[in-house]
Amino acid sequence: MVQAQFHQTNDHLAFKLEGWLVSARAVEAKSLVSRHFVPNGLLVDMSYVPYVDSIGAQLLLWLHDLHAEFVAETRYARDICERLHLTLKGDADKSVPSATEVHPPR
Repeated sequence: MVQAQFHQTNDHLAFKLEGWLVSARAVEAKSLVSRHFVPNGLLVDMSYVPYVDSIGAQLLLWLHDLHAEFVAETRYARDICERLHLTLKGDADKSVPSATEVHPPR
């Protein structure tokens, strides 16, 4: 199961994914994004995604086509981003903000 939720930060709309990004769950996540106005600057936090299947990869590529940037704190999440040529949020040395920087405590 994957959980997906939106958070507003100062300069981005953040879309946080948690859990396995597979088949019907990936389709549901796409439907959630499709129902919302998604401005340029969508930030997708996939730091807590331990597995992505081909349908999940299609979702990530679709989000990339919407000009989303990705946060990937784990090695697996970074590997998926690199393999799919997704834009990681951070500088050229691939440093990415932590989830607490993306989603500051309330």
